[in-house]
Amino acid sequence: MKSIESCMTRGGLLILALACGPAFAGLLVDADSDWKEGEVVMPPAVEEARLRAFDVGASSPNRFFVDEGSVSVGEDGVVRYALVVRTAGGAENVTFEGIRCATGERRIYASGRPEGNWVAMKKSEWQAIGGNAYNRPRAALAWDYLCDGPAPPRNRDHALQLLKQRRDHYSSGGR
Repeated sequence: MKSIESCMTRGGLLILALACGPAFAGLLVDADSDWKEGEVVMPPAVEEARLRAFDVGASSPNRFFVDEGSVSVGEDGVVRYALVVRTAGGAENVTFEGIRCATGERRIYASGRPEGNWVAMKKSEWQAIGGNAYNRPRAALAWDYLCDGPAPPRNRDHALQLLKQRRDHYSSGGR
């Protein structure tokens, strides 16, 4: 017979896991040791008409966008997209990135140039998504829009649908 203390401890851990799931997704899921990243194809140049703004959930003078024309979900489970960050002063940073929902990691593949071409990053490795200011747009995309814990969107159409609405994990229980 289980003791009340044992049940309360397990219940408390379950509540903690559910509440903090997005923040610890990479720690709760074992990485597939046989996983191989698929071929990465650079998207077309970013176009203003395809930009979808998204909320990063923190006060920032910057504005954040995903180019909907660049969004893909690979058979490897990686969600790839072009991220556009615009500063209040008018500067713009464009990157082509990927999120691996299963491990809570992100990777920057290339940097966009004003003339529309991509320049591959010299050092492009999978890194844990943190909540610091630099990673906040990636964390928002992963935890508030695209990933359902370790599960990526089913396909490109599903990813685009998810980008249109931010999830509120605390009031609606997630998706």
